Amino acid sequence: MAYWLIKSEPHKYSWADLQRDGRTIWDGVRNHTAAINLRAMKVGDRALFYHSNEGKEAVGIVEIVREHYLDPSDEAKRFPAVDVAPVQTLPAPVTLAAIKADSFFADFDLVRQSRLSVASVGKAHWDRIMELAGASDL
Repeated sequence: MAYWLIKSEPHKYSWADLQRDGRTIWDGVRNHTAAINLRAMKVGDRALFYHSNEGKEAVGIVEIVREHYLDPSDEAKRFPAVDVAPVQTLPAPVTLAAIKADSFFADFDLVRQSRLSVASVGKAHWDRIMELAGASDL
């Protein structure tokens, strides 16, 4: 299993929206590095759901439930989409400030490439975020 981080602006599509919907297409990604990450996702992988711009915090865990396919919103037909479903709300959100304050995350993509909307998360970083969230058993 691989681990990821996906970002969404909560006023556009929030964790509460995903919980209500039960599943959604993760589309609209137009950054090439983020698209490479989407193409690498496999069914069963997990991702942190991160509220960007407002809140700036990881709030939940999703599972990849459909591997990449052509993003129907991409008129150029070049970028992928995946489908995700909510797994669990984090017991405590993990803020960007908390991540930046922890030297363990100095090489974390969220810190190094802050504009990247879909990023890989190493197992050690995933485990540390779960610890900070009070969800270390996930």
